[in-house]
Amino acid sequence: MAEAKRRHGCLTAWLILMLVANSLGFLIYLLGGELVSDAYPDAPAWVFTVMMIFSLFNLICTVALFQWKKWGFWGFCASSVVGLLINLSIGVGIGSTIFGLIGVALLYGVLQIGKDNKGWPQLD
Repeated sequence: MAEAKRRHGCLTAWLILMLVANSLGFLIYLLGGELVSDAYPDAPAWVFTVMMIFSLFNLICTVALFQWKKWGFWGFCASSVVGLLINLSIGVGIGSTIFGLIGVALLYGVLQIGKDNKGWPQLD
């Protein structure tokens, strides 16, 4: 019988944080779109719909990581690159724009820590 996969506490905490953050992002774009559009008045309306979809996609990727699917990580990478391009195109500051890439780097780092329960080698 195959050995059960084990997740260390830091990875679990990071994934929970990602669930909460992306859920909030989705709800903000869904219910508070006017607040977001007021913050970026020059941004086209489609941007907010796309960002809401990406928040939902990130939620799906987080669930995939909870289920040990490597594509969840690669989905975050793709989402972050697209988010970076969109943020730059609507005039979001470079610091806020780079923050999304830092999130992917932190996720990768958390997947690498641990001894027997290191996350990355356990992903399918």
